[in-house]
Amino acid sequence: MKINNRALILLALTCALFFLLGFVSRQAGPGYYIDREKSIAVDQPGPHDGGGKTTAFPFFDKVKDAKMVFRKRILHPGSAIGYHLQEKQEIYYIMSGSGELTMNGKLIPVSTGDAILTMPGSHHSLKPVGNNDLAVLITYEND
Repeated sequence: MKINNRALILLALTCALFFLLGFVSRQAGPGYYIDREKSIAVDQPGPHDGGGKTTAFPFFDKVKDAKMVFRKRILHPGSAIGYHLQEKQEIYYIMSGSGELTMNGKLIPVSTGDAILTMPGSHHSLKPVGNNDLAVLITYEND
């Protein structure tokens, strides 16, 4: 298949535009990357069949060979991270709001400033309470 110069130039300009607008993680200098949350926000249902509407911020999702996953997720009223088995250590940090953590069948209230370390073999879910959003930072080791 032959690609003409005009098509190559258009492809190069499109890639450069996405890069400049922050639609992909960009290497800002030797040894580090910067993502801007306003350019990576995506509406999704609650993970693990949690349902409802959430806004996810998949930081560094485009970085190949990243050893850590770092996410921000806003759980809107009526949404949840569904009850699921934890296969590796994971940290939730409550940035704002109040929620209800179910950990191995036990209900635990959580709020701004709480950090939760879930261990492999545990089961948990998280949902906002009331009519306010619950904003959570999430990190775990990448596969």
